[in-house]
Amino acid sequence: MPSATYQELLSETLPQIIETYKQYEQIGDRFGDLIGKGRKRTPEETKLMRLLGLLIEDYDRRHGMPPDDSTPAERLQFLMEHSCKNAADLLPVFGQRSHVNEAINGKRPISAAQTRKLGELFSMKPGLFI
Repeated sequence: MPSATYQELLSETLPQIIETYKQYEQIGDRFGDLIGKGRKRTPEETKLMRLLGLLIEDYDRRHGMPPDDSTPAERLQFLMEHSCKNAADLLPVFGQRSHVNEAINGKRPISAAQTRKLGELFSMKPGLFI
């Protein structure tokens, strides 16, 4: 069976700038299928895979973090929402529920020790919370 040309793969996949989470999932599924082929992937499929990877990277960059001018509390809220963590998950970082709520609401600054713990908890650089 002859392998598909790059043009055929493009017309089959219809890659475009990803604007919605549904598109993100569709492109991500196709990307995952191509990765899963491993060494059986044709050069044309590899070319498509690289393109899809760039589209996914672009979406992640635009939607993966709050804007640079956001506050530490807004970043913390964002990460909690996207990692499905709740205030109870932050108790080991802040010690008391009231301290957790104050940090989330921007009423309490986050200490250096807490930024390190948050960095570990969310697998992020601690400086994000300063």
